[in-house]
Amino acid sequence: MAKKTIQIKNRYTEEIIFECEAESIKEAVEIAIMKKANLSEANLRKANLSEADLWKADLWKANLSEANLSEANLRKANLRKANLSEADLREADLWKANLSEADLWKANLSEANLSEANLSEADLNCIFYNTKVNLSQRKYITEDTDLFKIVEESSSNLKENKVEKKDE
Repeated sequence: MAKKTIQIKNRYTEEIIFECEAESIKEAVEIAIMKKANLSEANLRKANLSEADLWKADLWKANLSEANLSEANLRKANLRKANLSEADLREADLWKANLSEADLWKANLSEANLSEANLSEADLNCIFYNTKVNLSQRKYITEDTDLFKIVEESSSNLKENKVEKKDE
């Protein structure tokens, strides 16, 4: 695939916030992050970022609606107030990601790792299946469900605990 000029624009002003030569939007975003570019308020709507390395990315208020972020590394990413509505986050690693006030309406978080992620005031009207959360997050998200794997509170290597329901 030939390289082309790819521009990442501000979702509100349409101003170019990052530009580079890359083969895909995924590559351009990874280059931006590697160069420590601030992608706050970036318009990445419908972007294919599957398996992208977005570790510590600053995506505050970014528009990632309908984006494919399946299997992406979003560890310690700042996704505060980001629009992730209808995003595909299946198997994404969101360990210690800041998702406070994020819009996750209809986002698919199946088998994602949300362990130690900040979910305060996030819109959690989303799809969870086999998602990795710690015990305190599970209580915050929902009272009683079998849709989650519980991981140790202080574990970044995701040791799973077996949780058994008690008969009342």
